[in-house]
Parts: sequence; structure tokens; C-alpha cells
Amino acid sequence: MSLPNGVPTQLFVGGKWRDGSGGSFEVLNPSTGAAICEVARAGEDDVAAAIGAAADALPDWSATAPRERGEVLRRTFELMIERKEELAHLMSLEMGKSLTDARGEATYAAEFFRWFSEEAVRIGGELRLAPSGANRILTFRKPVGVALLLTPWNFPAAMATRKIGPALAAGCTVVLKPAHETPLTALLLAQLLAEAGAPDGVINVLTSDHAAELVGAALSDGRVRKLSFTGSTEVGRILLKQAADRIVNCSMELGGNDPFIVLDDADLDAAVDGAMLAKMRNGGQACTAANRFLVQESVAEAFAAKLAERMGALRVGAGTHEDTQLGPMVSSKAVEGIAEKVERSVGAGARVVLGGERDERPGFFYPATVLTDVPRDSAVAVEEVFGPVAPIIPVRDEDDALAIANASEMGLTGYVYSGDLARGLRVSERLEVGMIGLNRGLVSDPAAPFGGLKQSGLGREGGFEGIEEYLETTYVATNW
Repeated sequence: MSLPNGVPTQLFVGGKWRDGSGGSFEVLNPSTGAAICEVARAGEDDVAAAIGAAADALPDWSATAPRERGEVLRRTFELMIERKEELAHLMSLEMGKSLTDARGEATYAAEFFRWFSEEAVRIGGELRLAPSGANRILTFRKPVGVALLLTPWNFPAAMATRKIGPALAAGCTVVLKPAHETPLTALLLAQLLAEAGAPDGVINVLTSDHAAELVGAALSDGRVRKLSFTGSTEVGRILLKQAADRIVNCSMELGGNDPFIVLDDADLDAAVDGAMLAKMRNGGQACTAANRFLVQESVAEAFAAKLAERMGALRVGAGTHEDTQLGPMVSSKAVEGIAEKVERSVGAGARVVLGGERDERPGFFYPATVLTDVPRDSAVAVEEVFGPVAPIIPVRDEDDALAIANASEMGLTGYVYSGDLARGLRVSERLEVGMIGLNRGLVSDPAAPFGGLKQSGLGREGGFEGIEEYLETTYVATNW
């Protein structure tokens, strides 16, 4: 399938489309492995131009009435809903996700603009009397400044809107660098924002398959005051070190090793329904995906059988086909990584219930796979798989499950299934994660704070908390 008409392939800088000084690079269709198109590759002068445009636009945008900033986001939300099918097909084309998942993402992504259009008018301050009575303490909030936003390939629309929405609502201007695998959705979003009235320079998009050079140049520019990154913990560590040189304000949403705990009093059918959401949404290519299933021994075999039956019934095919339920992985490298972890784990003693062997069809496919009797120290139990693989680890009781779950250096998302709400809440309180689905397989919501503990990140996105990441507090001591 070729690129739909009207989708831009150039850089967006200062309200204008331009070729990249670094040439161009190919965007591949994961369903076939073939090139869709070429997009512009940003060079260092493009980075400087984008940051310059954002810095020039910052004073006027931050001084724009909150209601007006919110209306730009609201109009963009409406445009995204109007063009949901176009967005969904574009995401399926460049990322490979099923149209069902892509339509869900288009709606979810648009909601961040609606939510933060409403939060733009709620930026507050405070006035209080100092405890000594000597003066008043007056605080007000102002935007951090130019924000560099780095987004991943797995949710090309939602990861962008979850960052752009609060940044623009707060009065920041942005330079967005999307993943090189999925640049087209970000470019279309820039087009929609401009159409909705975002002034020139408020939103800039730089595409490149040479991320390290682009980001290094941007972080060395003193005009960049905010970095928001979603991606792997390994890359997050590197970026934090780079940002430390200039003490750049950072938000990080990093990797996960998310436990899905099924206790012996759980409704197994409900748990399997939740597992299908938590594991198979986006083909398992999500930081919130259930990565290891910690199931009490008395129900582990029954749970494995039910889950394998459901996963084995999924229709595999190109993301852009209407009947596809499991599309390809994003790249051949992704397939290699999944296969290697599964092979190591089977070699260590895991038993294959479903799948477990590479799909040889054209494109980047890996089959739905269920493993049971998974050793607790095997690859699929301790490393993030990022694919349609469900490793089941039998556990003695909730204490055993929690010991395994909390031993990870990651702490993004957890899931708990129990027929006893009080028991489920007790387990939830002890889980060392930032988000928990209790008898629920989906946690993401634009109105909820998204983020993790430990090495899964810093800060929160979405919810009331999301806009705080783009605001600074100024304090004035005064009296009258």
C-alpha cells in the first residue's frame, strides 16, 4: 500500500514545510517489509532552525490567553475525530497495528487534546500569609519554555498528543522528534495543529533516523529547557546524563516488566479477558503490556489453557486488513529480539503451549505464543519481551507473587485479579508500580496520571498532573 494523498513527508519548522538538510530515509510497511515512502532527514541546521522558531514563538504563545490556547487544542481534537479513519489507516500502514487498535488509538490520542484544552484554563497560583505574619507568599505558574519531545513508534499518535497537549496548554512551544519507524503520523498531527490555528513556531517536527545526533544537538542548545522522552530505560539513562550538563527539566516514561497476578479466587474467564487486553493490545508492543503472568499453582494450568485458546484464535495478517486481529511487529530487529528471548527461555525449561516458532510469511510477524512452567530467572521472565508472548509462572500464594513482581528494577504497570476486592486492594498496595489494573486489563486514560516507579521513569503524563511537568513556580514575597 502506498502513502495516502496529502500526508506530508517534509520537516515542519516555523509553520513551513521544508526538505531536510540531511537528505531522506525510507519508512517501511511492517506488513510487507517494503518501503512506503521517503521522508526528510533533519540535519543540525534544521535542529537549530526548529529550536529558533520555537524560541521566537514562545513569548507570544505563553502570553496568549489560556482560553485561546485551549481552543487550538480543542479544534485539533475535533479535526482528529473527523479524520479518525485517515489517522487509523496511516498508523496501521507505518506501524503495522490492526485497524481495531489503530482506531482505538486515534480516539485515545485525540482525547489528550480535549483534556488539556480544559486544563489550560485551570493553571493556578496561590496567595497565603507567611506563618510569621511578616509577609504574604504569592506564587504563580509559568511555562518551562521550549520543550523537546521524543516519542516512540508503538503509539505514534497518542505518545505525541500526550506530550504536545500539556506543553501547549501550559504555554510552552515544542520541537517533536518522532521515532524513525513512524514519522508520518507525527507530520500529519502537525498539519492538523496548524489547520486548527497553532501559530507558526509553536509546533515543529523534525524527522530523522539518526536520533543520537539530532537529540545531542538539541540538548546542547541553551534555549531548550524541557525534555520529555518515552522509550527504553537504556536510552533514558543516556538522555538523563546529557540533560544533566545543562540541568534540563526532564520527564521520562521508560521500560516495564509488568506483572499480571492471578490469584486462586479470581474469575478465570474475566482474568483471561483482561489478559487479552493487557497482553495483546498493539500485538504486545506496549510498555503497559503484561510481561509475565504470575498465576497461583492451583489455577495455573486452567488459566494457561484458556489463554492459549483465545490467543490461538486470533486472525494474523496485515494491519491494514479489516479482519486482522494480530498484525506484524514493527521491524525485523523486533522479531529477532522476541524469538531470541523465547528460544533462551525454552532452553531453560519453559514449556510451549502455543506458538514459539517464527512466522515465515513476508513482513515482520511473530505468532501469538503461550509458555508455561517458565523459570523465574529465564529471559521472558526478567526482560521486557515487547511482543505477543505470554509467559506463565506458577506461584504459591500472593506473597510469592509479590516477591517476584517487586524484585524487578522496573515498576511501570501491574495487574491483579482476585474475586475478593479487599484482597486485591491489599496486593495492589504492596505492588511497586506506578499504575495498577485491579480486575481490569486496561489502565490508560487521558484523565489519569500515567507513569512508573524505580527505573520505569520520572514524572507523570495525563491527568491533572500532566500539565505540571511543563510549568515552573515563581514565588513573590510581598505585603500591604
